[in-house]
Amino acid sequence: MNGAPSGGDSTAPDSAWEELVTAALLGTDRRTPARLTPGRTAPAALLDAAAVMTVRRRAGLRPARAAQRPEPAPGDPRPALPAPAAHRLTTLLADRSGGAGSGRRGSSPDLMELLPQWLATANAHGYAAPPQALPALLDAARGRTDLRPAALAFAGPRALWLARLNADWRFALRAAPGGGAALPDAEEPEAVRRLWQEGLFAERAALLGALRARTPALGRELLASTWATERAEDRLMFLDTLRTGLSDADESFLEQALGDRSRNVRATAAELLSALPGSALAARMAVRATACVALDRTGNAPAITVEAPPECDTGMERDGVVATPPAGRGERSWWLAQLVEAAPLAGWRGRLGGRTAEEIVALPVADGWQGELHAAWCRAAVRQRDAAWSRALLGPPSAPEAGGPGAVSLAERAKLLASLEPAERAAWVAGFIATHGLSEAFQLLGVCAVPWAPPLGQAVVDALNIARDAGSYPWSFSGVMGLAERCLDPAEAVRLEALLAIPDEREDSAPGAGGYWAEAFQRLVTTLRLRAAMTRELAPPAPPTEPPQAAAPPTEPSRAAAPPTEPSRAAAQPPDAAG
Repeated sequence: MNGAPSGGDSTAPDSAWEELVTAALLGTDRRTPARLTPGRTAPAALLDAAAVMTVRRRAGLRPARAAQRPEPAPGDPRPALPAPAAHRLTTLLADRSGGAGSGRRGSSPDLMELLPQWLATANAHGYAAPPQALPALLDAARGRTDLRPAALAFAGPRALWLARLNADWRFALRAAPGGGAALPDAEEPEAVRRLWQEGLFAERAALLGALRARTPALGRELLASTWATERAEDRLMFLDTLRTGLSDADESFLEQALGDRSRNVRATAAELLSALPGSALAARMAVRATACVALDRTGNAPAITVEAPPECDTGMERDGVVATPPAGRGERSWWLAQLVEAAPLAGWRGRLGGRTAEEIVALPVADGWQGELHAAWCRAAVRQRDAAWSRALLGPPSAPEAGGPGAVSLAERAKLLASLEPAERAAWVAGFIATHGLSEAFQLLGVCAVPWAPPLGQAVVDALNIARDAGSYPWSFSGVMGLAERCLDPAEAVRLEALLAIPDEREDSAPGAGGYWAEAFQRLVTTLRLRAAMTRELAPPAPPTEPPQAAAPPTEPSRAAAPPTEPSRAAAQPPDAAG
């Protein structure tokens, strides 16, 4: 089979094959191979020659040593998906419409945007992924990094087994803790010590993160045992894991890290310590910050006065204050901001006359320092997750500025909202939308719990209805509409049905806007109903109820049974005596 081609052609097989491929690409009119079967048209002869050469190439392969068989895929002990949910997953993974890329999306739901919610619900119920769905699931996760944590959690150990066999799915090994290897438990100290001493960086980082989530003290002790020998970039990454389970017990280790050789490590340690209001660093920052901020009672009304620090000494730098400000920022205001945001918020009450957070924020600030001071308090409230200060700095949602004076951007307001309880957060955003509409609400809606609370959902629907009545196109609200499709309570679909009709167009309306709005609301209603169906399909089956047992037929009394009790007088009377 490895001999020369028929007809005495001694051309090397590889070069002959390349000649055929070149002729096929260019066309036989432009290039005809020299040795083709006579009497046939050039295209047909080319195909004949290619068929012969293909057989020759396959038959001429030399046998190779068989590769080692892969280990069988691991089992997945989790319960299987209900059949309707498995069918829904196949549909979601097959959708590649990506309708959000154009202005007009039509009335069909964007199924890929529902996949994250489907995965979250499936993971909450603890289902195992169907084996036949794993390739499509891994392909979807490869294209969307935001999907990976939930997709890999649902895919389970079999996805990692597949990832070792396909280079396209290697991201799963990098994303999985420890590269997909099983991490030892805290109850296995020798295995923990060996992996920490000998493992790769990803394995060690995953181990440290897992220990901090379950036994924070053990994770900190493990890090301390090798801290002096770690590389600076590794120390920074490891130190960041202490955010999980951060407590006063970590203060001693973090204080030592303040003397680290790396400026980034020192800054991270200082940030973590400032999140502990009872730490020594927080107390030092409080002394420095309160020395710069005071209450002035000499005027007609109390006011806050600010005297920024004149220098950044070595003690401040050791505690995380960055001496060099960004371009365009004054040094003293830069130092002041860092001191205030690292100081415990609880200390300002005593410094400023026993006032509450709301009263302090309401005080005027002299010499134009109000924006700088309040912005630093905003960052402190976010860092310390202080609801009272967050509430004070946000202000009422109906305020003309749509927030407190320190909330200088929507991003800062969103961060402050995250410190509030979900119900209060939703109520504040609902009030904001009712007053200011949807034009600036996108970032604020993103921090609200899903599904949206009824007051928030009603505020969003009402605002969309107002925008429709104004006659503008719905594309300006496509971001909010997309959020509504994923976050509105599916029960809102009933109330939205009234908006499906095409409204009468006003004279000042954009041409065709009513039809586009009806289409957008149709998509919203259809998506909400689809989400409700997904939830029903993923619900675990109800446990079977035992059928009621039939009553046993009366048994004939035994001859040895006890004698019957004496009947009552009424029962003992003859029938005609009962009246």
